[in-house]
Amino acid sequence: MFLPSLLVELQRAAPGIDISVRQLLPTPGETSPDRAWRTAFADLEARAMDIAIMPLDDIPPRFHQRTLYEEDFVVAMRDGHPFSKAPTLDRYCEMQHLVVSLTGDAHGFVDRVLAEQGRSRRIALTVPNFMFALAVIAETDLISALPRRFVATQAARFAVVALDAPLQLTRFRLNAIIPKVALMDMGLAWLFDVLGSAQPAAPKQNKRSPRRK
Repeated sequence: MFLPSLLVELQRAAPGIDISVRQLLPTPGETSPDRAWRTAFADLEARAMDIAIMPLDDIPPRFHQRTLYEEDFVVAMRDGHPFSKAPTLDRYCEMQHLVVSLTGDAHGFVDRVLAEQGRSRRIALTVPNFMFALAVIAETDLISALPRRFVATQAARFAVVALDAPLQLTRFRLNAIIPKVALMDMGLAWLFDVLGSAQPAAPKQNKRSPRRK
């Protein structure tokens, strides 16, 4: 979401800097944020990576954090999906769902919210990442809870639409995290500031071809 503007700024101000990105995931089954992300914290302190970007607010005091942007979830589906005509909670539970899960665990945060209301849903498919999810729902009748801004930026490419969910879904902040001691490195401190000022990609507008008469 923020790499395009970050790369533009690096090309302008520091074209010799190369960036490597790798995926970070919490430890499955851990409910404590400190334990769930302990591998990422250990890699930061070992300087195996310079900056971590995680949906985490409660961090140990030896780290510094900066919010990049806030995000919530919407229900995404192919353009013309019948659910979009009547997006009620009953219809939502009747639909077949796709869940993003690297481990293949079909139980997500939406299921916890539904269970609190005495409801459930059928998860017909799990996939390992959000981009894969968009590619699948664009060609099927599956629906999926995905990050709002992410869906908006990719909507035109995949011909998908997004609706507000008929239940309260999770909202989170995406934070850049760095060890405080690492900020003594002027180069890393500069890069952290640049990352903090990078703007998330603006949502792309759907472009429709004019109909011929």
